Amino acid sequence: MKRPTVIRSSLFRAAAAVAGAVVALPLAFATGFSVTLTDPDGDDNGPGTYKYPTSPEYKAKSFDLRKLEMIDKGDDVEFRVTLGASIEDPWESKSWPDGGGNGFSLQFVQIYIDTDHQKGSGFTKPLPGLGGAQFAEDEAWDKVVLLSPQPRSKMSAELKAKAGAMRGAALVPKSTRVAGKTLIAVVKKSELGQPTASWGLQAVSQSNEGFPVGKDILTRPVNQTAGPHRFGGGDDGDCDPHVIDLFAGKGKGDRSEVDDQHKALKYSCGGKVATLPMVYSTP
Repeated sequence: MKRPTVIRSSLFRAAAAVAGAVVALPLAFATGFSVTLTDPDGDDNGPGTYKYPTSPEYKAKSFDLRKLEMIDKGDDVEFRVTLGASIEDPWESKSWPDGGGNGFSLQFVQIYIDTDHQKGSGFTKPLPGLGGAQFAEDEAWDKVVLLSPQPRSKMSAELKAKAGAMRGAALVPKSTRVAGKTLIAVVKKSELGQPTASWGLQAVSQSNEGFPVGKDILTRPVNQTAGPHRFGGGDDGDCDPHVIDLFAGKGKGDRSEVDDQHKALKYSCGGKVATLPMVYSTP
């Protein structure tokens, strides 16, 4: 009479082991969670009129965003931004008096994140330095990750002095490095939050400036006429968006997204303000 009891006990242990494995699966998959956006080739011209600086260091497509990846790494979140050309360090950031050494010196990429998609929550203005640009009220950003060649100490000092209420939402990665055409930044999840597919993402490529004008945070404005280190095709005031490239549409790299970008960044001084769109993986 004891045999059936043994069988039931064995079955119970087996079922419990399977149940435990099933419970553990979501945790394992959560660590590898990722979101990827892609962007068309050759649209690194802002609203369609921007021209590269004339100095040879600014090689074709070196500001052309091609892919943005957000990857859950457990305690950290990794962001990977791939450009259209190999990322170089012509100004040798390792030798800068104030440090640096991230392996690049021309680009400054800002990744804006909408974590709740709620009107009235977050910021509609980007960090100072992007000129005439804004986000829609229902696509306001809650966090921004800064991929800059500047030292962490310098970026932190700039944010403290110029970011105002946005300071706590601006994240300086614990590390930033280069791998071929890709910038890789690692952010603490305790500072960013738990990534989900519902987050809205937007990355903008900008020109790095170690000695910015006024309240601009380490960015270089777009001028009317291109110069050795200045993008041209914009306005000499501050009404044009100082954005060379961004993600648009559904972030799938479709050619129609070139037109979407140009429409988003269209501006008129004293009139229309360029609106930077968030890209959502889920409705």
